[in-house]
Amino acid sequence: MTPQFTPIEQVKEALRTQGWALLAPPDVAALSGTPLAQLDALAPSWDSLELDNYLKDGGRYRRRRHSCFVQRDAELAQTAHRAHWQSVEYNALHGGMHRMFEPVLPETVAAPGWQGLLTALGRLFTAVRGEPAWYVEAHQFRIDTADGIGRPTPEGAHRDGVDFVAVILVGRHGIKGGETRIFEAEGPNGKRFTMTEPWTMLLLDDATVIHESTPIQPLGEHGHRDTLVITYRAGGFQGGT
Repeated sequence: MTPQFTPIEQVKEALRTQGWALLAPPDVAALSGTPLAQLDALAPSWDSLELDNYLKDGGRYRRRRHSCFVQRDAELAQTAHRAHWQSVEYNALHGGMHRMFEPVLPETVAAPGWQGLLTALGRLFTAVRGEPAWYVEAHQFRIDTADGIGRPTPEGAHRDGVDFVAVILVGRHGIKGGETRIFEAEGPNGKRFTMTEPWTMLLLDDATVIHESTPIQPLGEHGHRDTLVITYRAGGFQGGT
């Protein structure tokens, strides 16, 4: 289904009232204060992601890198490299595990598009929630179809145990599927759409909605889907500060 984008001037109100907003690529660039060309310059780093060896379904369809940051006001500082941890309450499949992934490459973190995007999101979420500091985890994902099918969210519909989540499409290549689905955490309503344009961004209030992406299949011999998922949590990282 075709996405219905949230006008940029309505994003804060949409997060407060419905718990999610979907931004078109030009508005993502405007929000981050960087031209789309600087965001596009990040995309080649997805070619150097490392295999995720923690998948309990035995799959080899996911590659990723992961790094953590703390943002106070407009100051974004990378932390010492740390494991990614979620409780089983939020991730029944992979919760309770300290998963140590390879870090995001230093040149990626230093890029203007990366810095502009992460700090802009922190400022936006502070405007919505009023928190002075955010504990940020950034995940680069590549889901491929080398084994015939790839699962962006093998844990199914879920929350992440944070305050806000940004899911950003970096690219789709030779695939079908990968539909995004959002459901009210405490209600019957939901939305479904497929993000197709690079730098389309979905923002989620993690307490209000649950989300998932459907599996992908190749259109030809091979294909993949690249995303950047960034989470913002007040008070500390999951599993300790």
